Amino acid sequence: MVTILFDGIAYGMLLFVLACGLSVTLGVMNFINLAHGAFAMAGGYATVVLVNRLGVPFFAALPLAFVVPAAIGVLLERTLYRHLYARSHLDQVLFTIGLTFMAVAATDYLAGSQQVFVKIPQALEGRFDLAGVGIGKYRLMIIVICGLLTLGLQYALTRTTFGSRLRAAVDDPRTAQGMGIHVNAVFAVTFAVGSGLAGLGGALGAEILGLDPHFPLKFMIYFLIVVAVGGTSSITGPFLAAILLGICDVGGKYYLPKLGAFVIYTIMIVVLILRPQGLFSRAQGR
Repeated sequence: MVTILFDGIAYGMLLFVLACGLSVTLGVMNFINLAHGAFAMAGGYATVVLVNRLGVPFFAALPLAFVVPAAIGVLLERTLYRHLYARSHLDQVLFTIGLTFMAVAATDYLAGSQQVFVKIPQALEGRFDLAGVGIGKYRLMIIVICGLLTLGLQYALTRTTFGSRLRAAVDDPRTAQGMGIHVNAVFAVTFAVGSGLAGLGGALGAEILGLDPHFPLKFMIYFLIVVAVGGTSSITGPFLAAILLGICDVGGKYYLPKLGAFVIYTIMIVVLILRPQGLFSRAQGR
């Protein structure tokens, strides 16, 4: 039972790192980016190429798994996404889902359709027992890294000057521009960080989830569930939602093998009926 709980927490933290960029762009920037999973896939494939083919050490490849999707994110934000900030959510959805299908087709052409996994260091393989609880070494590493990233992201958004500038740029771009805030640069950096975090999540998840060209489509619903259940008013909500969903998903598939895959969808439906604004969001005043 405790082992399942541990694995569920690790899976939930991985889901959060994969989805937190979407929670920032959707909750803070009010932009729906359904191509978010493509950046995660880019980070995962960058890690596979570096580690499996070029022999780069796993931990040395992780920073590049952040940098590559972040660079792609900046390029797309400056050339394409910026023109959609003021457009309707339907336009944003149609545009970004189109980018997702383009990424799937391009990856299938360049990397093939087979599923691949990243080679992890031997020191991270297997499990060890702690007080009778089997703890996976790789999953423990994921919990540590994702926990530190979560704390850093929460601090950056709530306690730093950049976080204040970002909120001001979203609330009233013209006023923020008049106060000397470079709104375009703030949006570009935010989008780059969100894309980079997705890529890092894809790199960390490549060994557990596997990578194939349809990765963005398979896990898009998971990203959306994390944001929908957790709400978009803060980072804390999606984080708690990801942990909850990770535990329920792992536990459901273990105790109810035939129905386990439907557990998180049931949770999402119930939450959206009872609390449309999200489980961990404060209700908006009427």
